[in-house]
Amino acid sequence: MRKLQNEELGRLSVEDFRNSTKMPVCLILDNVRSLNNVGSAFRTGDAFRVEKIILAGITGQPPHREIQKTALGATDNVEWQYEKTTSGAIKRLKEEGWIVASIEQVEGSEDLTQFEPNLDAKYCFVFGNEVFGVEEEAVSQSDLCLEIPQFGTKHSFNISVSIGIVLWDYAVKTGFGQLKP
Repeated sequence: MRKLQNEELGRLSVEDFRNSTKMPVCLILDNVRSLNNVGSAFRTGDAFRVEKIILAGITGQPPHREIQKTALGATDNVEWQYEKTTSGAIKRLKEEGWIVASIEQVEGSEDLTQFEPNLDAKYCFVFGNEVFGVEEEAVSQSDLCLEIPQFGTKHSFNISVSIGIVLWDYAVKTGFGQLKP
């Protein structure tokens, strides 16, 4: 085995990315404090070709050096918008027909391993603040809440890890990961 060079990876150009089929997924970052986590969300969103990212509340916005440090240019590829409140973003997305799923530990949450996405639907996954999680109002507006199983002593994953887990799970379950540009 040998490590592949970047030019051997067959990655899309920015133009090809913009014209490619996107995974029918939107991410909402609900009052995310860390600009590194915001950048990571863009980078992971690019890797999975999400439709868009909504930055809500106090979540930092590009352009910013700290976001760029982890995004590595993904802020130029992934469509994004800012919303003053997470609840306002959720209300608008639901009116547009999106299914909203908060990633949170709540009473009655669905284990991510049991989640079976509707292949005809568009999903918006809400990821919360590093300390407080998804705000209560957003949880109550959600169509469902998904919980990532954990087996250690901590009560949560870092938001960037959660985004990667949820998007990988969705891509595998929907077959999107088999799609070519």
